[in-house]
Amino acid sequence: MPERRLALAGYALALLVLLLDQGSKAWASSVLDYARPVPVLPFFNLTLHHNPGAAFSFLSDAGGWQRWFFTGLALVVSAALAVWLRSLSRTERVLALGLSLVLGGALGNLVDRLQHGYVVDFISLHYAGHYFPTFNIADSAITVGAALLVLDSLRGSRGDGAQA
Repeated sequence: MPERRLALAGYALALLVLLLDQGSKAWASSVLDYARPVPVLPFFNLTLHHNPGAAFSFLSDAGGWQRWFFTGLALVVSAALAVWLRSLSRTERVLALGLSLVLGGALGNLVDRLQHGYVVDFISLHYAGHYFPTFNIADSAITVGAALLVLDSLRGSRGDGAQA
């Protein structure tokens, strides 16, 4: 039987991710100069970038159609995640956490695409002259959420560690 409280907690977490993501992007856009790194730690800069593509700037130079493709994809995926989250039982907490993080991240990047036509990225990690693609809080939530979904699938969706 689906657990309503678990779904509500998941929606609340997704909303928190969305708010933190949008707040941090608004802050970064207001204080950072585009593409000008601000060193924070030896391996971490704040660097404002606009990504019209997907992860790692995939399709960023595709001519504009990708904005609507990724917008539509995010809408469909977000709706599916919200429905899936509502159907979970209370023992599926790891799965619910993963779905909630992915949902919040997808919505955060969706808002950017609708509002700007691109996703605002500003977190830049690097080591010995090698730079990881710039990302944001939504991307981080999606990554952690996806890892939790993989972990849950490897555990066989047994809930909170109880044996099936």
